[in-house]
Amino acid sequence: MQIHLSNSDGVPIYLQIMNQVKYLAACGRLESGMQLPSVRKLADQLLVNPNTVARAYRELESEGVLTTRPGAGVFVATDGSPLARREQLRILQDRVDQLLAEASHMQIDVETLVKLLRQRGRLTHPASGASNHE
Repeated sequence: MQIHLSNSDGVPIYLQIMNQVKYLAACGRLESGMQLPSVRKLADQLLVNPNTVARAYRELESEGVLTTRPGAGVFVATDGSPLARREQLRILQDRVDQLLAEASHMQIDVETLVKLLRQRGRLTHPASGASNHE
C-alpha cells in the first residue's frame, strides 16, 4: 500500500492517511477483504507515531471503509461501503471539473467533450457503446 504524506500542506497526517486509503479503496487498488498493514507496520513505513495510524484506522472503521477482526488485523470492508461509491463519484467529479476547466481554456465546448467521451467509451468498452444515443 503506497501512501505519501506531506508535512507542508497543513492537512493532519491522520486525515492524509484516511483520504489516501479511501481513494485506494474507491479506485480498486485496495480490494474488498484485503488485509492492510498493522498499525505498527504502517507507522514504521510512514515514519509516524502509531497513534496517528490507529486514529486513521478507527475513523475509517467508523465510516465503514475498514473492518477490524480481533486477532487477525484490519481489512477493507467487504460489504461494499456506500462511502466507497461516494468517494468514486467524488474522484470522478474532481476529474470532470479539471477536464471542463482545461477545455474552457482551449475554447472547446461541452458538446464536443461529450462526443469525445462517447468515442473513447466505445473504444474502451465496445459492448456498452452500441446503445449510446447521439
